Amino acid sequence: MLNVHKLWLFSSLCVIVIVVLYFQSEIARLEEAYRKLEYKLVQSHTESRQFFPRDAPKDDDDLVVIYNRVPKTGSTSFVGVAYDLCKKNHFKVLHINITANMHVMSLSNQYKFAQNVTKWQEMKPALYHGHMAFLNFERLGTSSKPIFINLIRKPLDRLVSYYYFLRHGDNFRPHLVRKKHGDKMTFDECVEKDQPDCDPNNMWLQVPFFCGHAADCWKPGNLWALQQAKHNLVNHYLVVGVTEEMLDFISVLEASLPRLFKGATEHYLNSNKSHLRQTSSKIDPSQRTIEKIQQSTIWKMENELYEFALEHFKFVKKKILLRETNSVAQIFFYEKIRPK
Repeated sequence: MLNVHKLWLFSSLCVIVIVVLYFQSEIARLEEAYRKLEYKLVQSHTESRQFFPRDAPKDDDDLVVIYNRVPKTGSTSFVGVAYDLCKKNHFKVLHINITANMHVMSLSNQYKFAQNVTKWQEMKPALYHGHMAFLNFERLGTSSKPIFINLIRKPLDRLVSYYYFLRHGDNFRPHLVRKKHGDKMTFDECVEKDQPDCDPNNMWLQVPFFCGHAADCWKPGNLWALQQAKHNLVNHYLVVGVTEEMLDFISVLEASLPRLFKGATEHYLNSNKSHLRQTSSKIDPSQRTIEKIQQSTIWKMENELYEFALEHFKFVKKKILLRETNSVAQIFFYEKIRPK
């Protein structure tokens, strides 16, 4: 009799548990349905309260984007995606080739370039890319300004990659003989012997690329240059991603500039562009080398800019890609419009 009572009690508990689980799943299902319905209602109301200019149904056909790419930050992989999409999305991609790979333009060429890219209607919409410092169009008399984008990389990683690139090349053009071809010295040995190729001053590149064309931008360790680089990054760039989060950078661009980057995320995931260009025979530096480099003022300043850019990118990314749990996509609309 006791066993029957225990069996009945166990069965009752099982039934109760099953009922509770069922109602929990139903509540969750109803909440999800409610959120979807709420989102659709908001969307339906939004259409009548958003402004769409009647005389400009061109889908951003006047758009000009400049990617002043920093060397050895994964820029070839990103540009490869743009070249693959340009025909499908109907935009132009143009490489900016400056004499002797100089990063700074003469004043006359700054003016000509600014006037050219903003008025060259046959090339719009367009993505321009090249290894050049940031150029402030406000002081060059243009009637419109392009959108700047960029990528930034951990400064020591970038320096090490460039060091071995000059010696061994990469898998993008493996047969091209580089400037330091045949030099077998490792980066660790270079640092130990205080050779010029691994001088921390060689890391001073991302700061001046974001700082611009002013003379002080290119003085290693200049504090004003660092502050100006931060200012430009926040105020003159639509988005600056980090090499280590290339996929998220592309996804943010697709969400922000679909005229050019529609389908970019899927293409990047399903193509070989994610590893298009890799430096050959690269050896990671030892901990001793890392600690020695990190003692330099240049590394500290370049790393400060990198950390600043990373924090800003995380903030931007969170608002676009990482919605909070149980939230709907962010939209905006207009209401309380008077007079009616």
